[in-house]
Amino acid sequence: MNTDNIEIRPATRDDRDAWEGLFRDYMVFYGCVDSESALDTTWGWIIDPDGPMECLLAVKDGQVVGLAQYRAVPETLTGSWFGHLDDLFVAPEARGAGVANSLMTKLGEVARDRGWFKLTWITAEDNATARRLYDQIANASDWVVYEQMLAD
Repeated sequence: MNTDNIEIRPATRDDRDAWEGLFRDYMVFYGCVDSESALDTTWGWIIDPDGPMECLLAVKDGQVVGLAQYRAVPETLTGSWFGHLDDLFVAPEARGAGVANSLMTKLGEVARDRGWFKLTWITAEDNATARRLYDQIANASDWVVYEQMLAD
């Protein structure tokens, strides 16, 4: 798989439209309601230099075709920081070209540069495509994720 023509770079203010198209598709993929509020809030987090989240974009043949949204997380048991990947998405037409792997490779470089001791992420149990990649680059954890919904 040739990934030479995939550029991975941080999102900038000028990327809003391209990012939004991908993020809307990501929301649909996970069955979320398309929400202008969620889009605006998430983009605000990404472009605010002091915001809680960052975003890497994958550009192939001049088109933004993938995103990886992540953040730093403190771990109390070690007094150290780690990175957490919140969202990874590749446009359907760019899948199978190494885009997701390129995003994960770059995110690993970011993590090492920042001194994070690990990266974490979750995915849906039935997301076989993503899990094939994840199983090649990481180990599934023994932790079980719980959710307590607090809003109606």
